[in-house]
Amino acid sequence: MPQASASSFWGRIAIPLFAVLVALALQVIAMLIFTTAGGVAGLFIARIVQGLSTGAAVGAVGAGMLDLNKAKGTITNAVAPIMGTATGGILSGLIVSYLPAPVHLVYLVLLGIFILQGIGVMLMPETSAAKAGALASLRPQFGVPSAARRAVLLAIPVLVAVWSLGGFYASIGPAVVRTVVGSNSLLLGGFALFVLAGSGGVAVLLLRNTAPRTVMALGTAALIVGVGVTLLAISYTSTAAFFVGTVIGGAGFGAGFQGAIRTAIPLAAPHERSGLLSTLYVVSYLALGLPAVVGGFLVVHGGGLLPTAREYGIAVMVLAAIALLGLARPARRTFPEPSRTTVSSDDLERTVCVHS
Repeated sequence: MPQASASSFWGRIAIPLFAVLVALALQVIAMLIFTTAGGVAGLFIARIVQGLSTGAAVGAVGAGMLDLNKAKGTITNAVAPIMGTATGGILSGLIVSYLPAPVHLVYLVLLGIFILQGIGVMLMPETSAAKAGALASLRPQFGVPSAARRAVLLAIPVLVAVWSLGGFYASIGPAVVRTVVGSNSLLLGGFALFVLAGSGGVAVLLLRNTAPRTVMALGTAALIVGVGVTLLAISYTSTAAFFVGTVIGGAGFGAGFQGAIRTAIPLAAPHERSGLLSTLYVVSYLALGLPAVVGGFLVVHGGGLLPTAREYGIAVMVLAAIALLGLARPARRTFPEPSRTTVSSDDLERTVCVHS
């Protein structure tokens, strides 16, 4: 293919599919780096590439689902990350516990999945017209529309609280579980994350028709109760209480995340959704990663595993309490300006529900 022709092709393919294909290619590269990494530096590089690929895809995929169906797309954006966490936790635990080459096999499995997904995306029919700017579409887009600013400010404390809890279970959680249960089984750590995220996914589905603000309030309250029960279980080394607290906290995890997404996203115009989704996911991923790094540092250089787990849990409860206080403030009814975008009667009704 001549150079000019190639440039024209890559500049005019449908932007959403192009972004997804590039993201999948980066995921394949990340899995190859994970598989061949010989030390911490290689793992960090793989994580960076993986993060870039996730950022390139999440806005385009999420906005595409909203374009297909606003109501179902909003729910899917809330449940997909949670159920992915649940599935990843239990499958990784099974692979590490029962299959050969545990350090490499999980990445090889994901490598094959990403290649198959890339083939599937290339075979998908275009849902939007090809236009110039595909390469420019890979530039991250972040934004908070003026109509959604108050909703986002309300959602941020909730997102930080719920994903900090997810970071706890994904980082020091497996070691805490093994200590509480008194077993060295690697599967237990993955099972605890599966229980947390699985109960969160169930909560999303059960509360999908409940007003978003109510869902957020229920989620933050459940988070406080669940983490409190879990901390008591750690103190008294009660396995049953630990998993009861995990189920309750997981329901709060799912409900809080769903409420935050459903509160903010319907207030954005179609061309603003991708940037808003990316902003919400950046907050979520930072809340998932940074506290987990701090927790790991404190385990090694601070008071040890169980004291750090207690301090981490108390911090999550405080964050959830702050979010709950914010939700207790009366909501103001606001409506998007008619000049910004054409609003259907269904969208207007949904906007009223969001603020009620």
